[in-house]
Amino acid sequence: MAEHTFKLPDIGEGIAEAELASWLVKVGDIIREDDVICEVTTDKATVEIPAAVSGKVMWLGAEPGEIMAIGSDLIRIDSDENAAIPETVEKPADPTPKADTDLAPAPAAQPAATKPEVTAKVPPKTAYRDGPPILARGATGRPMAAPSVRGRARDLGIDLRQVRGSGPAGRILHEDLEAFFAHGPEILHQTGPRSRTATEEIRVTGVRRKISERMALSKSRIPHFSIIEEVDVEALEELRTKLNARFGDSRGRLTVLPFLLRALSEAVMDHPEINAHYDDEAGLITRHQAMHCGIATQTDSGLMVPVLHHAEAQNLWEIAGGIKRLSDAARNRRALPEELTGSTLTVTSLGPLGAIATTPIINHPEVAIVGVNKIAVRPQWNGTKFVPRRIMNLSCSFDHRVVDGWVAAEFVQKLKTLLETPAMMFMELTDD
Repeated sequence: MAEHTFKLPDIGEGIAEAELASWLVKVGDIIREDDVICEVTTDKATVEIPAAVSGKVMWLGAEPGEIMAIGSDLIRIDSDENAAIPETVEKPADPTPKADTDLAPAPAAQPAATKPEVTAKVPPKTAYRDGPPILARGATGRPMAAPSVRGRARDLGIDLRQVRGSGPAGRILHEDLEAFFAHGPEILHQTGPRSRTATEEIRVTGVRRKISERMALSKSRIPHFSIIEEVDVEALEELRTKLNARFGDSRGRLTVLPFLLRALSEAVMDHPEINAHYDDEAGLITRHQAMHCGIATQTDSGLMVPVLHHAEAQNLWEIAGGIKRLSDAARNRRALPEELTGSTLTVTSLGPLGAIATTPIINHPEVAIVGVNKIAVRPQWNGTKFVPRRIMNLSCSFDHRVVDGWVAAEFVQKLKTLLETPAMMFMELTDD
C-alpha cells in the first residue's frame, strides 16, 4: 500500500483557514488525479480542491462545516500502482446544482460500461403514506445532482424531488435514477388534501454560513436607516428603448442597471460621504473617488456580490457587459477572488420580482446600499389631470453613524433628478 496524506493547500489571499463546504468523494471511492475532491469556502470565494494523485480514498480529514487550518491533513489516498483503477472512472458529481432550464449544460457523455441502459418511461404520480421522503437538498432547496444526472432525468421524465440520493451528502447519482425506475416510490391511492409530517434539516455551511455571518455583522453593528423615493422613469425608458433599437444587436441590450450605475457615479461626486468605508474599530472613514460597484447576485449557492471595478470610467455598454460577465461568473462559481472584493457601494435589484419597496442591508464595511424595485405604471397628477407614468421606487439604506439624514436625502434627490432627466448623466458641466 502506498498511502499518501495530502494537506489543505495554501489558496492565496493570505488565508489562514477555510471551511470545508462539501466532499465530492467518500471513503472507498476510486478517483483520478485532478478530480475535484472537495470544496472549501473562505471569506472571499468558494475554491475547488483537486486530487494530487490517482487512487483509492482511504480517509477524510473533516466533516462538512468544519473549519480547517491551511496545512492540516485533508485526505489520504492509496496510490498503489497495483490498485485496481478502472481505465474510465466517472468523476465526482459537479458541485454546482443547475436549474432545470434551457440554459443548463447538456448531459455529459457517459461510457457504456458505467451507464447501463434504462428504458425511458415516465414514472407515475405518487402519494406517500408519511409524506415525501426526506431528501438531501442544496442551499436553495433544490435536489443535489450533477448536470449530467439532471439532463438524464429530464430526458427520462423523472422529478428529482422524488429521488433519494446515495452519493456524498445525498447527491443523486445515475444509479439512483436506475433504482427509481426499478422500484419506484411507495404508492398510496389517495385524493384530496393530506397531512404532511416529514421534516428536513439543512446544516448551515459553506457560502450560506458566510452570508449569515456577514448579514449578522451588518445588522448588529450598523445602525441602518432607509429612504424610499419614487422615480419617474418614463424618459429613461424611452431613451433605453431607442438605444436598444439602434445599438442592441451590435453592442448588446441595456437594462436599467447600467443607467443607475452611471447616475451613481455622478451622484457620489457631489456626495463623497456615500462612496465610503467605515472602520468602526479604528474610528476611520475612507472616502473613495473610484466607484467599485458591488452587484448583489443570487446564485444556487446563495447571495454573492461580484464587483464592477471603476464603474465611473465605463460607458453604458461597458457597464452592461461587465455586469453580465460578473453575474455569470458568480452563478457558475467561476468568479475570481479579486472579482468578489473591493466594493465601495453596492446595488441590489430583484428585477421583475421586486416589490414596491424594500429595506436592503448594507454590505459591511460600506456605508450605503441602493435597492432597485420593479417598474410599474401608476397614475400621476400633472397639474390638470392624472396621466399614466412608469414609476420605479429606489430603496436606499445608510449607516447613520456616518451619513446624516439630510445628506442621505440630498443624495437620493440627486439620483432621482439624474434618472428622471437622463440627458444630464452625459453632460460634462464646468463652472465658468
